[in-house]
Amino acid sequence: MKKKIGCGSQVEGKLKWWQLSLIGVGCIIGTGYFLGSSIAIKAAGPAVLIAFLLAAVCTFIVFDALAKMSAQDPQKGSFRSYAKKAYGRWAGFSSGWVYWSSEMLIMGSQLTALSLFTRFWFDGIPLWVFASIYAVLGIAVVLIGTKGFERMENVFAVTKVAAILMFIVLASLALFGFLDEGAQQGVPRTINELFPRGLWGLWGLWGALLYAFYAFGGIEVMGIMTVRLENKEDAPKAGRSMLILLGIIYIASLSLAILIVPFHDFHGNQSPFITALETYHLPFFPHVFNGAMIIAGFSTMSASFFSVTTMIVTLSEDGDAPALFSKQKKKKRQFPFPALLLTTLGLVISIVLSLLLPGKIYEYITTAAGLMLIYNWFFILISFHRLMEQTVWDKIKQAIGILLILLAVSGTLLESASRPGFFASLGFLIVISLVILKLRHKWKEEEAAS
Repeated sequence: MKKKIGCGSQVEGKLKWWQLSLIGVGCIIGTGYFLGSSIAIKAAGPAVLIAFLLAAVCTFIVFDALAKMSAQDPQKGSFRSYAKKAYGRWAGFSSGWVYWSSEMLIMGSQLTALSLFTRFWFDGIPLWVFASIYAVLGIAVVLIGTKGFERMENVFAVTKVAAILMFIVLASLALFGFLDEGAQQGVPRTINELFPRGLWGLWGLWGALLYAFYAFGGIEVMGIMTVRLENKEDAPKAGRSMLILLGIIYIASLSLAILIVPFHDFHGNQSPFITALETYHLPFFPHVFNGAMIIAGFSTMSASFFSVTTMIVTLSEDGDAPALFSKQKKKKRQFPFPALLLTTLGLVISIVLSLLLPGKIYEYITTAAGLMLIYNWFFILISFHRLMEQTVWDKIKQAIGILLILLAVSGTLLESASRPGFFASLGFLIVISLVILKLRHKWKEEEAAS
């Protein structure tokens, strides 16, 4: 069926709510969780569970706002379109380009991570070889079309959840003494055990919020996919189901990892789940989990590729990018080839930067890109405030969501590793603001002419 939506476009809706939930799980569980959670554990200790709970609450608030706007007025451009309707052309322009540029950089880092994971089996092969292979496969996912993307993300979601459930089962066996050897940390019973670094542990919890937020990054893709729901009013239900599933498996798996291994044994360059079970001499586990991390990274990279290609098309359709990028090949399957080529070019540049720049410099850039995704979450909340009628409870949730976003962003100033990324993100925002200032006169002329 086809349903009229804003801006006179049409969107075909065939997804069930549970299918969108699975797509959300597939888009969200990635290297941000499988690897980034180690950094969060190092910073906050056992209190990292609080950080993930707070991030889950904020994610629910943000997606609930996005889903309600999507149910009332489905838009192909999702959050970018709502920002434009709420605050004008500058807001839609900045939201779309902030998202596109940040995702391009993050995809480059994801491809580098995928290459490092693959070298676990093929040591000695240059990273660029694997990065190029995964980039081509990511392009292929976009070319198979929306339906193919949905099916693949469903398969990826089941695979990733199965890997985490395998860890939960093995860690539970280890915790209750069914596996020989290994050291157990035990359940924190006092404030000092929950915050083993004392007052600094509270600062560590604050700084760890950013990495917990990363683990839930990907709801933007769900927002873009909600227009394909058969029943648009099911968007909030799909989001709730997805977040409940994610929350349960995230908290359960992290809790078991912390119970098995003292927090200071975790390393930022190794998955906490491999660290937790490596002392139990399970030779198959590192290989299985490494494969799961490759699937997770490729899944989130493909989802990002799909969403940024869609985003550049909507920017072009609204006049915020050259008209060339909204042209599609006139065949049974319509591909936005110019937009796809632009995204591919950006991806190639990002891969080159990730492999040539010193690790720390590129880490700062990708941290900045991750922060810009969170800035878009802020845009979603304030757009909801402007566009939707709100109950008192809606206003309370919005205030809580904004507070948690501000805490996550400001927490980057407490960690030396993420502090440069914060200032780099401001640099990106300044550049986009300067472009907007340059285009404002042109926009006014176009409005006067129309």
